[in-house]
Amino acid sequence: MVEQKVNLKKGDTVMVTTGEDKGKKGKIVSIFPKKLEAIVEGVNFLKKHVKPTEKSPQGGIIDQEGTISVSNLILICNKCNKPTTIKKEKIKEGKRVRICKKCGEIIDKV
Repeated sequence: MVEQKVNLKKGDTVMVTTGEDKGKKGKIVSIFPKKLEAIVEGVNFLKKHVKPTEKSPQGGIIDQEGTISVSNLILICNKCNKPTTIKKEKIKEGKRVRICKKCGEIIDKV
């Protein structure tokens, strides 16, 4: 199995492109590159049944953010505020940066 590269990072603003949460925007809380999944703030809530414990003596049902496939997310540029794909270019010091294909703005260093 060939491992794919993930072009998204923790803290990026993304938009969901498919599913029942289509069109929702949020920041990436955590990312799992081996599973090709990410947890996005405010998207894909799951119900979890919790037994009463010392931490939560009441127990009950809580809402929790679930993972979403990276293929269902698209990066939103900070400058033009539009969904965009990225291109990577080399800079003088040998470092690569992510660049917005729509406006040409440097997103951040990779």
